[in-house]
Amino acid sequence: MFHRIGRTVVRHPVWTVVAWVIAAVAIIATAPSLPSNSDESSFLPSSYESIKAMDLQEKAFPQAFTPAAIVLYQREDGGKLTRTDQADISRITKDLGGKKIDQVQKVVAGTSSKDGKYTTAYVQMDKKSAGQPKQADAAKALRADSTDLAKGTALKVQVGGQAAQNLDQQDAGKTSDAVALFGSLLIIIVTLSIIFRSPLIAIMPLVLLIGVVFTVSNALIADATKIFGLQANSSISALLIVVVLGVGTDYFLFLMFRYRERLRAGDEPKEAMINSVTRVGEAIASAAGAVIIAFCALALSTLGFLTQLGPALAILVAVTLIAGLTLFPAVCSLIPVRVLFWPGQKWQHEPTGTRFAAVGRLVGRKSGMVALVSGLVMLLLTIGTLGYKASYDLASGSIPKTKESMVVQDTLAKAYSAGAAEPTNVYLNSTNGKPLPADLSAYSDELSKAEGVAAVSFDKASDLNKAGTTANFTVTLKYEAASDKAIDAVDGIRSVAHDNAPPGTQAFVGGTSSVFKDINAAVNHDYRTVFPVAAILIMVILGLLLRSVVAPWYLIASVGLGFGATLGTTVLLFGRGDGLIFMLPIIMYLFVVAIGTDYNILMIARLREEAREGRNPREAAAEALKHAGPTVGAAGVILAATFATLMLSGNSFLTQMGFTVAFGIVMAAFVMAMFFTPSLTALIGHAAWWPGHADRAAKSAGTGTGSGGLGGSGGPGGSGGREDAELDAPGRR
Repeated sequence: MFHRIGRTVVRHPVWTVVAWVIAAVAIIATAPSLPSNSDESSFLPSSYESIKAMDLQEKAFPQAFTPAAIVLYQREDGGKLTRTDQADISRITKDLGGKKIDQVQKVVAGTSSKDGKYTTAYVQMDKKSAGQPKQADAAKALRADSTDLAKGTALKVQVGGQAAQNLDQQDAGKTSDAVALFGSLLIIIVTLSIIFRSPLIAIMPLVLLIGVVFTVSNALIADATKIFGLQANSSISALLIVVVLGVGTDYFLFLMFRYRERLRAGDEPKEAMINSVTRVGEAIASAAGAVIIAFCALALSTLGFLTQLGPALAILVAVTLIAGLTLFPAVCSLIPVRVLFWPGQKWQHEPTGTRFAAVGRLVGRKSGMVALVSGLVMLLLTIGTLGYKASYDLASGSIPKTKESMVVQDTLAKAYSAGAAEPTNVYLNSTNGKPLPADLSAYSDELSKAEGVAAVSFDKASDLNKAGTTANFTVTLKYEAASDKAIDAVDGIRSVAHDNAPPGTQAFVGGTSSVFKDINAAVNHDYRTVFPVAAILIMVILGLLLRSVVAPWYLIASVGLGFGATLGTTVLLFGRGDGLIFMLPIIMYLFVVAIGTDYNILMIARLREEAREGRNPREAAAEALKHAGPTVGAAGVILAATFATLMLSGNSFLTQMGFTVAFGIVMAAFVMAMFFTPSLTALIGHAAWWPGHADRAAKSAGTGTGSGGLGGSGGPGGSGGREDAELDAPGRR
């Protein structure tokens, strides 16, 4: 099949490119826009208590709201607010509400701090567009208007809250996105220039990946989001760019390494490209299939964000795979070889005595020692996972402390109770339609005794719905809403609220801390569900590719060790304070597990092909490292360095993510794929391929499948010449 694909696109490169252009224009022109949604609660299913509480609030208290923004007033000199100041504050609050700012529904007076130095106003915005860019724009307008209204007074006015945090995160994100993008581009250009000595090869994948693959993928993702009703989230675009650059460059590398090697073996350029697609096709398709399966497994997640992210990344990898097998070879076929590789000359000669050959000899001669040392290194690093602690404070992790929303958050925590900005709400609801008991003071007192509670407020006049069937108790915690202590306190509050609910009533605990508690439960569910399902599906792909029931077990085990080593190292370096952002293990799964499997497939496929040449297991491992090592190494360096650019953003969350993924890819490429997997395969020997005989030498030239597999070499000392010639035969006919 891959030979037919290669022959078609190489013999008809113009039509292939034209087909891509027409398809791209049609897909992009008809795709809907992809809005943003950063409201954490929208990513949870309705079965969770925090969502039930939110639904009950909307029905029983339609006029109530969780502030989308908080206006904080204080004197410029830091003193106590005077009567004149209070009058100015009332005027500013009223005038802000009268500005009719888009998304702002009302602005109401808040509470004053105990020391009399601060007071607040709460801003209600349209719930339907919570987390979307238009609310960040509203926060920007609130800041500008409040500053203008405060001129001529002694007041300092600042705007915080969720909408303001989204605005500040947006501004901080622009810098980090630019750093990540330009850093990635520079790394790819420099690395490819060093490898191939050609500026054209260095630039080509960037033009094709960003100009065609990314735009087409983004449009298809928007289509899928609309058709299947996924949670729309345009914030994944920055992540998609990094993925398409990393994975797409990997596939381009696999193709170009093989193309250069076939040229060195004496093939005519078009036949060399056909052979390259033939040889790398199965391995790339299998590797991409494993990655796609891993991403699609996220559809089983209970978190809306992951059910969106998984299919989006799967679509991206699928489009990248198709481009790697059709668009890349077609474009390369249109360019004369000397122009493509200009001004370098080394592409015409096979290097000798490379470092990868020395690594291969080491793995072949001392397989047991290499397997033990590499496995022990990963196992020791995995011990660090015992100290793992999750953090749910996404704002402080992704927004500099100097930004206005973070200054407001810190000030509120000091001047009021830390949980005052985002209190927890307990809703007591009648289950039989009858009014609630007249006296609810005992219930309020019980809530105030719960661990972590600073205060409980309940006003029968305003906190009871018109029918008298639902009461709203505002519970102020001692801790900031996204902190571990606040999230842990939710369990106690729920227990007290449920156990002390009067007969005929049911209690629901809502609020930000409750939402994070449910997200924690959802993430733990995903760990127990998504990871095992993905592992089983990847093992099935490995079994079908390798025709073995033995190899998939230790290959997936090696990936698991790599995952543990990466998480353990990250915990040791970044997780000793407030912990690691809760999404980090899932992001590791997306890239470290998927890419680790990718590199393992590439190496084991080459090792199998070397074994088919009649080499014993240790010799096959040595040859596999010699020929496929440079490809895996170069791919690992580019992908790791691309993610490492995120560490330059100045954003703690992106710093953690950049290090974690970069380190995980280094482990996958330079420990798992180059040492642990080949040495273990050499030790197990022929039994690694049981019950099949995928490693057996072909009985005759006519039946040999050859070993010019991924990253393979058909040059001197290689093993692809004879079999490639046979595969070329249909093309010549």
